[in-house]
Amino acid sequence: MKATIAIKACEVKRDWIVVDAAGKRFGKVLTEVATLLRGKHKPYYTPNVDCGDFVIIINAEKVEFSGTKLQTKLYHRHTGYFGGVKTDKLVDLLNNNPAKLYRLAARGMLPKTNLAKDMIKKLKVYAGSEHPHTAQVCKAEVK
Repeated sequence: MKATIAIKACEVKRDWIVVDAAGKRFGKVLTEVATLLRGKHKPYYTPNVDCGDFVIIINAEKVEFSGTKLQTKLYHRHTGYFGGVKTDKLVDLLNNNPAKLYRLAARGMLPKTNLAKDMIKKLKVYAGSEHPHTAQVCKAEVK
């Protein structure tokens, strides 16, 4: 019998993966991104080690939503002061700061541990089709 191999953090090989969000559903893109960030697509996946890849999302503002979510979905946050609940509409977040919207949604799909802080730092979101990470060799483009 073969023993299960647990990989160490120093042995992880990280790739750069480009995801084009144009014309895709928001949830479908993010489940794919969460899997890539966590590293579950790799054969040596270990739950207690951050073995995910760097993910670049381009065309973030051209993503599609089903139903009336664009007008009705709300995101709440708290400032820390009394009565400090702030509410943002989905359409406002998508137009003004799509990177924040993608980070909020991806963070909810990652584990609720300190590892998730490191995983979410590997997510890069850009509204247009250009990104400054051309120096890194992008292994694959997810279509």
